[in-house]
Formats: sequence, C-alpha cells, structure tokens
Amino acid sequence: MSTVAVSRLIEKMELVNLTPDIDVKGRKITIPDINRPALQLAGYLQHYEASRVQIIGFVEATYMEGLDPNDKKERYEHVLSHSTPCFVFCREIQPDPTFVDVAREKGVPILVTKRATSDFMAEIIRWLNVELAPCISVHGVLVDVYGEGVLITGESGIGKSEAALELIKRGHRLVTDDVVEIRKVSEETLIGSAPDITKHLIELRGIGIVDVKMLFGVSCVKDTQSIDLVIRLEEWDKDKDYDRIGLEENYIEYLGNRVVCHNIPIRPGRNLAIICESAAVNYRQKKMGYNAAQELYSRLQNQFKKKSEDDE
Repeated sequence: MSTVAVSRLIEKMELVNLTPDIDVKGRKITIPDINRPALQLAGYLQHYEASRVQIIGFVEATYMEGLDPNDKKERYEHVLSHSTPCFVFCREIQPDPTFVDVAREKGVPILVTKRATSDFMAEIIRWLNVELAPCISVHGVLVDVYGEGVLITGESGIGKSEAALELIKRGHRLVTDDVVEIRKVSEETLIGSAPDITKHLIELRGIGIVDVKMLFGVSCVKDTQSIDLVIRLEEWDKDKDYDRIGLEENYIEYLGNRVVCHNIPIRPGRNLAIICESAAVNYRQKKMGYNAAQELYSRLQNQFKKKSEDDE
C-alpha cells in the first residue's frame, strides 16, 4: 500500500510545523481523502475518519475560540486521535494553546498554511490522489507526441528506444525509457512517469546509456504524462491478418482502465517514428470527432447506394 510521510506534505505544501518535537517522517498518510472536523468538535463523533488529514478553516477555528474552557480539553482529546496523520490550520490561523498541548500528548503534528481553506483542500486532494494512486511498472517507452501520451511496448530489442530517440529528434518529448511507472489517478486517467534512477536516460544497444536532457535540452524531456495511446511493436508475421482499416478499436487494460492499443508489425523499411506520429495525430483527430475509417465506410456506402439507384 502506498503511503506519504507527513514530512513530504510539509515540504510540498510549504507548511509551518508548530510541533517540531513530533516525528513527522514516521507519520504516514494512507488515504487521499481529507476531513474538516466541524461536527466532531461539536461532539458528534460517529463516522469520524480519524485516519484522514484534518483541515481547520475559519469556521472551525471560530467555533473552537467560543468553546467553554472547561470543555475544550475533552473535545480536543476526542478529535486528536493517535491515528490522525496531522492537523492543518489554514489562513495562518494560530491554534488554541490547549489544542497544541493535547496534540503533543497524542503525538499529532500541528501545521499551518497561509492559503485559503478551499484552495488548500483542492490542492492537497489533487496531490494525494497522485501520490497514493495504485501503481504498477511495465516494460516500455513513454513519449509525449503532439500532447498525446504514447506508450510504446514490445519485446526487448525490437526498437522501442530507437523509435523514441527519433521522435525526440523530431521535436517530441521523452517521459521514460525501459520502465514506465503507471498510476491510476482516476477512473479515466492513467499517469506515467520514470523511476528516479532512470529519469531522462535512454539505453541504446551498441552505444550504451544516453542522457536525453543533456544531449537535446530540457525541452525534450517531461516528468509525467497521461497515457492516451499504446503502440505494441511486434515482428511481422506474414500469416497473420493485420487491421488495415481501423473501424474497430482494440484496447489494453492497466489497473482497470482501458487504453486504445495498436499492434504495429515491424519489418525493414518501416519508419517507426512517423508511424507513432501518425497514430497520435489520428487518435487526436478521433477525439475531436473525425474518424477516417468511418469516412471511408460512409463513402463506400454512398457509392453502393448510387450504383444501386443507377441500375434501377
């Protein structure tokens, strides 16, 4: 199961830690959901998700200020659970000293941000959804071609890295070579990235490791990219029937999400970079509502209809 240390949250969101004596590296965030504990501060603790990051905004802080001093510690002990990753106070609101004391007893970090509550909530949910998304690693090359994420797969040595290098020289951007880490950030979106150890590097058999960022510049690399299209390279089989029209889409599934997949046969003389570019542009055209295969089918139907009318 993926986890994120509270220390990473502090660094990413530029938070101020009011409890530096508490170990933030050892506290882990396990779910991307957050909670605003307004009802819990009022005493309603049923269905309280203590394992979520807790956000305190202006309304909650104002309510806390108005609590009876005799009730404060009891209420705070109810919401400050040992399983809570942290509390974050927005708009640079300073927490009640009693709240900080109870938090120290429970070992719960208290953090402060200057951002507005809604803005901070949107950003932390987006970030945690990516960091905690289900993740798998696949063998392949991921390239940004005209804004479309093209994942090139196939057996070792079939020419994936060479195709990526030619695409880079034609102005497209490399995301990762050899190993692609795929994260499911939503029911529709898969995001691909490179392991830190191989970021911006390509392996070319006979040459070795090539640093794309150093050779071609920062404009030729990218850290993450949605996976929109899969191109599977395979050896040409003269006995196999390959799709020559494209009326029906083929799909491959990663983490429960389906992605359009093209099986491309390889033989001498075929330019893989141009094929990948054409596949990406054609996919983009289909998203915009135009399908060349459907257009051909419509023309044939009209031709047959016209011929039939002429025969009558």
